[in-house]
Amino acid sequence: MEYSLICHNLYAFSFSPVKNKLFLLGIMFLLWVYMLYYCVGYCATMPSLVVDNYRGKETVTGSVVGKRTENNGREDLMSRLLPKLQTWVDIESDYDEPSVRTSSRDLLNKEIDAYRGAEDWDEMRGEGQRAPEPDAMSSFSNGLGSKKLPQAIIIGVKKGGTRALLEFLRVHPDIRAVGAEPHFFDRNFENGLEWYRELMPKTLEGQITMEKTPSYFVTREAPARISAMSRDTKLIVVVRDPVTRAISDYTQTLSKNPDIPTFESLTFRNRTMGLIDTSWSAIQIGIYAKHLDNWLQYFPMGQILFVSGERLISDPAGELGRVQDFLGLKRIITDKHFYFNQTKGFPCLKKAEGSSKPHCLGKTKGRTHPNIHPEVVQRLQDFYRPFNMKFYQMTGHNFGWD
Repeated sequence: MEYSLICHNLYAFSFSPVKNKLFLLGIMFLLWVYMLYYCVGYCATMPSLVVDNYRGKETVTGSVVGKRTENNGREDLMSRLLPKLQTWVDIESDYDEPSVRTSSRDLLNKEIDAYRGAEDWDEMRGEGQRAPEPDAMSSFSNGLGSKKLPQAIIIGVKKGGTRALLEFLRVHPDIRAVGAEPHFFDRNFENGLEWYRELMPKTLEGQITMEKTPSYFVTREAPARISAMSRDTKLIVVVRDPVTRAISDYTQTLSKNPDIPTFESLTFRNRTMGLIDTSWSAIQIGIYAKHLDNWLQYFPMGQILFVSGERLISDPAGELGRVQDFLGLKRIITDKHFYFNQTKGFPCLKKAEGSSKPHCLGKTKGRTHPNIHPEVVQRLQDFYRPFNMKFYQMTGHNFGWD
């Protein structure tokens, strides 16, 4: 009797509807916990795969962009899953100009070309500064989208403030820009548009793809080539007082090679007669009206925006507002994004793209200029004045350099 009672109680317990539901819910909960644990463990390995993949390609992308490796198929798959790591701090690179007449200038151009590789490497390396690590949401969104040819290009000018403008613009969520200068329309055009497209970051619908290469503005073939890619391309030119720009250009070269001739000796073809040597690239770049005339043969003035390099320092939010309007974007970059660095003498970002820390341009920005004799500066100002006036008339804007 006692045995049968025990069996009856066990039978009632095991087949109780409430107990069965609790038992099934317990099993489902354990399975859910196990799946979550498995997914977390799997996802945690993904960043290391991307970093390893990036390190394997570092020497390739640092020297010859676009070459394929033996692991190309695997890299393509990874690029679809997660964004490629990009360098953070870049610096403007030198570029080739028309040959000069005197032997000293010819030697100088060769030295500039030799140091250009080191300058480009500093740009890719980010001057030894570590790239800010994007958060998880940024990494996820950057891995989506597709690579497009740029809809906007910063085409000039060298030592005008193009690097600062690009870094400021990259704060905007609807702008995606390649870090290093592609130099496609002046040096690498023979590689083709598909090679150029592969250099671009992935963008989502509504985002703008950008790049900057300051040498385009003084490259005769660049306007026709960009127009052939797309006549709707928006062009941005950062201009600066051509005298100050020439001295800054010389200062950059001097920092790489202290043995070059003095600024004065390179400036004049005949010092006694005061003849300026326009074959020297540092002087030639500042004749903005001449270069602009070449661009206006292929693009209307409405598609070219001229940014003041001086105002980019004194009022960065104001100039960035003009650029955002020109690109058809909402004004998101405002005064709250900047603070003025007294040591460097120019504005810095309170929070850079993908980082929560303040960010200033590298040590190659804000170099101390050598002392130039006031008479030399005055003669250069006199030389540039008619070209500046012509430039003011063409653009409809007085930049106040005279």
